[in-house]
Amino acid sequence: MGRKGVCCCCAALRPRYKRLVDNIFPEDPKDGLVKADMEKLTFYAVSAPEKLDRIGAYLAERLSRDVVRHRYGYVLIAMEALDQLLMACHSQSIKPFVESFLHMVAKLLESGEPKLQVLGTNSFVKFANIEEDTPSYHRRYDFFVSRFSAMCHSCDHDPEIQTEIRIAGIRGIQGVVRKTVNDELRATIWEPQHMDKIVPSLLFNMQKIEDIDSRIGPPSSPTGGEKEENPALLAENCFRELLGRATYGNMNNAVRPVFAHLDHHRLWDPNEFAVSCFKIIMYSIQAQYSHHVIQEILGHLDVRKRDSPRVRAGIIQVLLEAVAIAAKGSVGPTVLEVFNTLLKHLRISVDFELGDRRSSAGSATFSTSSKESDERIVQNAIIQTIGFFGSNLPDYQRSEIMMFIMGKVPVLGTTSQSLDTSHLGDLGTRRIQIMLLRSLLMVTSGYKATTITNALPPPFLDPLLSPSLMEDSELRQLVLEVLHNLIDRHDNRAKLRGIRIIPDVSDLKIKRDKISRQDVSFMKKHGQQLYRHIYLGCKEEDNVQKNFELLFTSLALTTIELANEEVVIDLIRLAIALQDIAIINEDNLPMFNRCGIMALVAAYLNFLSQMIAVPAFCQHVSKVIETRSLEASYFLPETIFKDKCNLPKSLEKHEKDLFFLTNKIAESLGGSGYSVERLSVPYVPQVTDEDRLSRRKSIVDTVSIQVDILPGNNTDDKVDNTEEITFEALKKAIDNNGLEEQEKEKRRLVIEKFQKAPFEEIAAQCETKANLLHDRLAQILELTIRPPPSPSGTMTITAGHAHYQSVPVYEMKFPDLF
Repeated sequence: MGRKGVCCCCAALRPRYKRLVDNIFPEDPKDGLVKADMEKLTFYAVSAPEKLDRIGAYLAERLSRDVVRHRYGYVLIAMEALDQLLMACHSQSIKPFVESFLHMVAKLLESGEPKLQVLGTNSFVKFANIEEDTPSYHRRYDFFVSRFSAMCHSCDHDPEIQTEIRIAGIRGIQGVVRKTVNDELRATIWEPQHMDKIVPSLLFNMQKIEDIDSRIGPPSSPTGGEKEENPALLAENCFRELLGRATYGNMNNAVRPVFAHLDHHRLWDPNEFAVSCFKIIMYSIQAQYSHHVIQEILGHLDVRKRDSPRVRAGIIQVLLEAVAIAAKGSVGPTVLEVFNTLLKHLRISVDFELGDRRSSAGSATFSTSSKESDERIVQNAIIQTIGFFGSNLPDYQRSEIMMFIMGKVPVLGTTSQSLDTSHLGDLGTRRIQIMLLRSLLMVTSGYKATTITNALPPPFLDPLLSPSLMEDSELRQLVLEVLHNLIDRHDNRAKLRGIRIIPDVSDLKIKRDKISRQDVSFMKKHGQQLYRHIYLGCKEEDNVQKNFELLFTSLALTTIELANEEVVIDLIRLAIALQDIAIINEDNLPMFNRCGIMALVAAYLNFLSQMIAVPAFCQHVSKVIETRSLEASYFLPETIFKDKCNLPKSLEKHEKDLFFLTNKIAESLGGSGYSVERLSVPYVPQVTDEDRLSRRKSIVDTVSIQVDILPGNNTDDKVDNTEEITFEALKKAIDNNGLEEQEKEKRRLVIEKFQKAPFEEIAAQCETKANLLHDRLAQILELTIRPPPSPSGTMTITAGHAHYQSVPVYEMKFPDLF
């Protein structure tokens, strides 16, 4: 009896907070927390907040003892009491209590019992949702980041327990993020050592999503049950929340671990998960930070430039998806950087492709062809990315990108800004040209300039129409398609697709506006360049049907968008000159090409005659086409471009009725008010400096001035230059009156030529003579600068006396002019 009294006496001497804490624990843990005593403890803690730290320390001591003794029932009661105290008390004295609380949570997370780990996580999440009045800067969460990240990778043998622990780990990470991310002064969570644990843990669970495409896009709003049961969905929402809270200074730290995870797990090929991750990133971050992500992708592409083609293609595909989301928002200063990096990798890919081809020369192995096809995948991905990005930019930026890409195309006479292809050879240079023009084609798609001068400025037009880009059939096709994108401002190109004799052009419902002053000025300055490109493009031996179709479309679009009366006359002169190419055949073209040119001229003049609606002109064109359909159908596009077409052996025996005649066209147009004087002057393409520098055959050597062609422009109207020498001819040559008449006739022809012919053609005809004159002047000036030797001799001084050495006059060398 005495002993029992001593125990009661000792219990009464214990501090009150300990007695209150002890009273909340029942004798049987199954009975749960004693609510009445818990209310007393809560009231005491609120009334005496200075005792909170002691209450917390004592609860932590009991919990640690119960954990060691595996009395998990009392552990649950202790954590429930801690949670209630934490929710009830918000005073300044709660900070020491929080330290005890976090110590107890850490004890639970360190235990190997899954139930205790989940219990500790739930308590930490409740604590994370409490908003503290003042932050605690000395508090760190390094342990919790490491522990929750480890729980996200749980590999328990029981699938249910494994899922439960992973969900707890993800919720714990979400709690750490919410607790720390809002405080700008405590940014430790964004440090690389923490992000390198958090981000891969979330991505590891996101990989378990069965249907990735179901949630790609802006943040979804799943139900609460789905969040709790699906670790992948919970991890994705946590990842979105983390990225949504990222700021300018810590965006890169959150994105870089994504690259490390994708590299480590080899998720670039296939890249479905990588694409879904970066779509989530681009939709979750703030729009003004999009360029940070694009810069990181570009940087990673540079790091992995030596990897397999499929890996690089996977990264470029991710870049495409990121750019597709960012292009309509804020891209920032990375526009040129994106294109510069992509063009650099395009050159690298071509270099790899050609290197593999050279290394396997003579041994066509499957692996080599597979590598080449993989490199083509990379190149196509780059072109698609460039085109998509460029087509989504505003017009002012798109014009800059067009100039930037055109500046990279290696053509003769360009500056050092073009891609270095010196080590790639002719084949590599051509591949680069084709790839860049394909990129340019995608960028110009849908571009609508107010004036043609804005679409085709001289720094862009000159290299685009360079002879360096005419050495291959595919190159010429790409150049013409780029021109179509820029010239066609009313979307008429689809109506003109395919070369054919159009019965009624009005059925096409072509849209057009009145030609502006700026367009008229453009054609006066640069029209000869366009005509020259079409003219030379028709003379290439490797032309196929598509080349002729694109040439027809170029002529038709020029007529629709840029043609006034003066341009119409120039286009007719060009068409007749093309017909002469096929008839005269100075370039020894194949018969298919000659017939193709004749078909091109027929299709275009049929279109032009209906566009300008001159009845006499339409009648002449229709008559020629009808005659051809009966006697020479191979001069029409519907026949010549069939698979099986019987070609003629020669074109010299054909009648005039099969050709378009200049005199008939001049008569028909003259009656409608057109100024047809210039139709009698044959078209001669303009000669450029690049023609003399390029490796191709000079246009000066291939184009005849054709001053002896009569207005009919066919073989029967030619004048024979050879003249039979007879007595009458000699007598006429001696006659002075005859000489005077010839001189007058020559003068009249020269005056007429200078009055009617365009300046560009006169300059082209006189350029050869001008160069010869400059050479003679240079020789004369060189002789006049060196004084000739004087007959009086030169003075030499020997031993202080002057001596003269005379030169005889007969030994002096006088200039040729003397």
